[in-house]
Amino acid sequence: MSTTVNTLEPGLRELAAGLMARTGVPGVSIGILHRGETVAFGCGVTSVENPLPVTDETLFQIGSITKTFTGTAIMRLVEAGALDLDAKVRTYVPKFRVRDEAASREATVRQLLTHQGGWAGDFFHGTGSGDDAIARYVADMAELPQLAPIGTHWSYNNAGFSVAGYIMELVTGKRYEIALSEQVLVPLGLKHTFFDPGDVLTHSFAVGHIVTEGKARVARPWALDRAIYPVGGITCHVNDLLRYARFHLGDGRAQDGTRLLSPGSLNMMHSPQVPVREGESWGLSWGILDDIEGARQVRHGGGTKGQVSLLSMVPSHDLAMAILTNADPGGQITDEVRRWVLKELLGLEAPRAEPMDAGKDVLAKYAGLYRGYYTDLELGVLGGKLVGQVTYKRGFPNEDVPPSPSPPPASVALCAEDQLLVLDGPAKDTLGDVIRRPDGSIGWLRFSGRLHQREQAES
Repeated sequence: MSTTVNTLEPGLRELAAGLMARTGVPGVSIGILHRGETVAFGCGVTSVENPLPVTDETLFQIGSITKTFTGTAIMRLVEAGALDLDAKVRTYVPKFRVRDEAASREATVRQLLTHQGGWAGDFFHGTGSGDDAIARYVADMAELPQLAPIGTHWSYNNAGFSVAGYIMELVTGKRYEIALSEQVLVPLGLKHTFFDPGDVLTHSFAVGHIVTEGKARVARPWALDRAIYPVGGITCHVNDLLRYARFHLGDGRAQDGTRLLSPGSLNMMHSPQVPVREGESWGLSWGILDDIEGARQVRHGGGTKGQVSLLSMVPSHDLAMAILTNADPGGQITDEVRRWVLKELLGLEAPRAEPMDAGKDVLAKYAGLYRGYYTDLELGVLGGKLVGQVTYKRGFPNEDVPPSPSPPPASVALCAEDQLLVLDGPAKDTLGDVIRRPDGSIGWLRFSGRLHQREQAES
C-alpha cells in the first residue's frame, strides 16, 4: 500500500508525543497537505496553568510566517500597479531614515522583502495600538545602526517588514490589518486568522512557555505590539495555514477560481533572490532550501514569546507541512517532524550538518567577541574545544520586557569552512556563518540569521 498522509498519522502522532516528552513542550498542532489530501491534529495542552486539549482548531501565534503574508499582499499591490518592487523606499516614505544615510537613501522595497537592508533588524519597540502605531515605529527607526553596508550581506531583518507594512498602509490608505485582510485573508477564506487579541480570546488558543530543566512555565506577555504586526502578528490554526499553503502551491488562484497572483509572481516569490549559504537562499519573503536534489523546499519559521512554528512546502511534490508548538524548544520538534515527513512520505533524506575535526589553533582563529543589536556572542577555546556564550541585550516583544537570562555556554564546532555548528543547548543544530572582509579578516558572525560584528580584527 502506498504511503498517504492518512496512513502517516499514527506514526506522526507517536513521533510528536516522543518529541514533546523529550523537549518539555506542552502542546503541538500538526497539519500535512499532500496532493489534495489533508491530515491535521493536535497533541498535549494549550497551557500548563489552564490546560485545554490542543486540537487542529487551536490557535497559535505563527510569528514570522506572517512575513510571507505581508510579502503576498505586497506582490498583489505590485501586480495592481500600486507598488514597484525596485522603487526606493523613499518613493513611498519620503522621510524614511536609519542612521546610515546611504542605506536610508538606497533601500528598495525588494530589499525589505529579501532582508538586504543591513541595519539592525531586531528593533522590538512599542508604539501603542493606535492607527499611527506602525508609522511611529518607522519614524523611530531613524537611529538604528548599520550592521553592514546595504545590499552586501544577507541578515534577517524584522524592522524591514514593519516598513513594508507601513508602505501597504500608505498605498492603500488603510490600516495594515485591513489591507492584508482585503488582499489575502478574505480572498483565501482564512476565517480563523487574526491579529487582535480580542478576536483570539473568543477561541481556544495556545499560550507560550519557557522550558527550564524540563519544566514548562507560561511565558508573558502573550500579546505582540501592533507595530510589529507585519513582522509576526498573525494567530491562526493549522487548517487555515494549510489553506494558505494550498494557494502558494497553486497557480495564483484562490480555491473559488479568483486569480490573486500570476504564476510568474508566485514563482518569483519562491525563487532565489539572495544567497545565504550553500544550498540555502532567500526569495521574496520566503526562505528557500535546495539541499535535497530535485526537491526545493520553500519555507518560513516563526518564533514569538514561547511559541515556535514552521510552514514548509515542497512545490514539486505538492506537499505542505504546518507545525505549531507552544514552548521555546519547539524548533527541535518542527525540524524533526519536517525531516520525518520528507523521509516517510517522499523518501527524501534531509542532510544534517556534521561537526569536523579541527585543532585548537584553527578554532582559536574564530574566538572573540561579536556584537549585535539584540544579542552579543562570545567564542572562546576551552580544553581544545570551541565554546560559545550568548548574551541578550534587549527584551521581547518590546523594551518594557527585560532581556532574557543568558543560556548556559554551548559547544560549537566547525562543520564546513567558515561555518559553525552549535552542538548542544537550546540553540542545538543552529548554524553560524563566518563572513570575511575583502582583506580576508573576519568581519562578522551571522548567527540565527543576524549579523554580529567582530569587535576586533584578526591579529
